[in-house]
Amino acid sequence: MSSRSSNTTAVPEAKGAMDRFKFEVASELGVPLTDGYNGNLTSKQNGSVGGYMVKKMIEQQERQMAGQSGTSQGGTMM
Repeated sequence: MSSRSSNTTAVPEAKGAMDRFKFEVASELGVPLTDGYNGNLTSKQNGSVGGYMVKKMIEQQERQMAGQSGTSQGGTMM
């Protein structure tokens, strides 16, 4: 069995963007996330970063879906 983390990106090309997003969210929340080992952070701190990332991604997807549904009803899809 390999020593790689099971926490992998579903789309490998998005890894850099996801890492930047993680650090952006950590900064917004005041979590002192560093590149590398972060064992000094609490579960609450780490969880807040992940939870807020998910919240922001869902909000973005909802905005995209709302925008797409508005354009598809305009008859431009046919």
